[in-house]
Amino acid sequence: MNFELLETLLPLALALGLAMAVPAAMMILSAILGPKNGNQSKLSTYECGIQTEAVSGDARHHFDVKFYLIAMCFLVFDVEIVFLFPWAVLFQKMAWGGFVAMLGFLGILAFGWLYLYKRGALEWE
Repeated sequence: MNFELLETLLPLALALGLAMAVPAAMMILSAILGPKNGNQSKLSTYECGIQTEAVSGDARHHFDVKFYLIAMCFLVFDVEIVFLFPWAVLFQKMAWGGFVAMLGFLGILAFGWLYLYKRGALEWE
């Protein structure tokens, strides 16, 4: 038996098993232990936001562009953080090639931030 392979894959298998077992256990315990006294108002569909005259489920009514801009903000700033952590850890090993690549990446993100700033996504009313 190849113990190096087992030593490499065992932590991954344990993490995946735990990642599947915890939510499954919580869902099962919630179904078993949770209250079961639903009525018509609790079981009805909940919708929040600006109510329009459009029929529920109609995809042809307009919505505010602010939702799109908030999603852009999330993508720009969240993706930046996700890629900066590994880069910071391996900064000394990558030398100048990694530095130039990260400058290019940050330039693209700066362009996205500038776009959001010009569109007014960072101004809250």
